[in-house]
Amino acid sequence: MIAIISNPVNSTVPIASEVMKKHGVYDPKRIFGVTTLDVVRANTFIAEAKNLNPREVNVPVIGGHAGITIIPLISQAKPSVEFPPDQIKALTGRIQEAGTEVVKAKAGAGSATLSMAYAGARFTFSLCRALKGEKNVIECSYVASNVTDSPFFSTPILLGPNGIEKNLGIGKVNDYEQSLITAAVPELKKNIEKGVKFANK
Repeated sequence: MIAIISNPVNSTVPIASEVMKKHGVYDPKRIFGVTTLDVVRANTFIAEAKNLNPREVNVPVIGGHAGITIIPLISQAKPSVEFPPDQIKALTGRIQEAGTEVVKAKAGAGSATLSMAYAGARFTFSLCRALKGEKNVIECSYVASNVTDSPFFSTPILLGPNGIEKNLGIGKVNDYEQSLITAAVPELKKNIEKGVKFANK
């Protein structure tokens, strides 16, 4: 199994995939882009806004792992939460730009190292549990996908002993979330193309 957390994930996962294809060892079910940090941030910000425990909140985050490609599906949050449209927009923007916010707060002297480590560990532990045969282990991850026009796309993934057991797809989204997906796909395709070109230089 290969879990890639090095940025830019939107491009590094396609790069790694191309390299493995060249060597005849590519298995799309066993390569993951770790986007768990976006889920952790979404859970935290939604929990803060509703005075909930972040450990008990789950917000799927789909798309990619940079800027407008990060799409929190607040309509699918568990437990179910409701916000006015302007707050949804503000929360979405905050989740998308959280990494930049941290860099600014540290005056360019670092990034979100602790939360990044936590997110990487969480994904790795989930993968290990699935490899050992635990059932119903689900994490969002940036993987080879035919869910949209983008060849790679992050969605909730059912993990299993062989890697991706099932891509759970996007599910039901509202009009605002659909508009975010529509805007993200062309950007993702550009990021992916950049990675593929780099790998095939």
